[in-house]
Amino acid sequence: MAKGFVIGAPRSGSGKTTLTLGLVAALRGRGHSVHAAKTGPDYIDTSILTRVAGRAAVNLDPWAMGRERLRALAATEAELLVVEGVMGLFDGAVDGTGSTGDLAAELGLPVILVIDAEKQAQSIAPLAAGFANWRPDVRVAGVIVNRVATQRHETMLRRSLEATGLRWLGAMPRREGLVLPERHLGLVLPDEVAGFDAVVAEAAQAATDYLDLAGLLELAGPVPEGGQPKRLPPLGQRIAVARDEAFAFLYAHFLADWRAAGAEISFFSPLADEAPDANADAVFLPGGYPELHGGRLAAAGRFHTGLRAARDRGALIYGECGGFMVLGRSLTDKAGVTHAMSGLLPVETNIDRPRRQLGYRRLTHKSPLPWPERLFGHEFHYSTARIFDAPPLFAANDAAGEPQPEMGVQVGRVLGSYAHVIDGGW
Repeated sequence: MAKGFVIGAPRSGSGKTTLTLGLVAALRGRGHSVHAAKTGPDYIDTSILTRVAGRAAVNLDPWAMGRERLRALAATEAELLVVEGVMGLFDGAVDGTGSTGDLAAELGLPVILVIDAEKQAQSIAPLAAGFANWRPDVRVAGVIVNRVATQRHETMLRRSLEATGLRWLGAMPRREGLVLPERHLGLVLPDEVAGFDAVVAEAAQAATDYLDLAGLLELAGPVPEGGQPKRLPPLGQRIAVARDEAFAFLYAHFLADWRAAGAEISFFSPLADEAPDANADAVFLPGGYPELHGGRLAAAGRFHTGLRAARDRGALIYGECGGFMVLGRSLTDKAGVTHAMSGLLPVETNIDRPRRQLGYRRLTHKSPLPWPERLFGHEFHYSTARIFDAPPLFAANDAAGEPQPEMGVQVGRVLGSYAHVIDGGW
């Protein structure tokens, strides 16, 4: 039976991502098979963990996914499941649910608490004790201290933590090289980072040098048996999926659901000016970073011609966030340059929002989408959309049930919105 643990922290910015990828790489280097996962709806960290673990990482979202879905995704043939948390251990959606702690409780896995020790010493003990004793259904089993300044600093931290009864699993010193670049939606995708493998190698070496890897394996708890979730039906029998640097935000469980239903999936690159499969009865444009590639996408004639051909033969065409933007008439990037897009939807988008629009969404729809009428989703973007005289795709509430503006647009069998659908239900 596989075992696993959850990497949590008191807050964002504690170093969970770099530490998790270092742990995964170090454990793989010792011959262990590792399945990595990310708490919540984060595509980018999942892409990073996939690259480091050598197998497809999954999203485990305790707000948007039910027990059966979570257990099915957590089930693994690997020896070890390592789950990276999100934000602080008990931070969730606006309704107070969906935290990393909720996920750990649902799966019955121990939490390894990563604490940033910069600018503190003995005060770390009450902080750790508070998190360890906050919820009886969440077991904090050990502590890793990050960004330790000196050996004396480490000694002070370790002695203060002895009173908590939590297992000391090591102290990571400040390392200037252990930094991954960021941009407006989060970390940069691994294929775009020069020297990514070198950063991973350094993180793995640091984990090997400074952490008690054997102790981590001793604390790992059994991963529960897989469930039998209700799967999201495929968009069609033959689905063409855009996949490249501009369309990188795709949940692994989507593809698994569709393949389990017998759908045939092909991939194409709009940035390489590839058209979707001419035999596809559905085309999916996931989210990503089209705003970084506006000129190339505008010039991709075969891609746009292929989309129009798919529409004309009655294929279902569905775009999420970045895909929604590309289905519109134009996209104006951050520099103010306007790029012509496919024009299949009466939408003009502009990267002009000073702050990001984000949050979970409860969605309802009456559309050609072959999914349940009620869906769980997530919104995360910096752009605004001007829609011209077309019906919306989704009615939306936030996680607490408060009404939100209607989302997206549908024209015949061409559909799109800023929502990233996660699962059916509610």
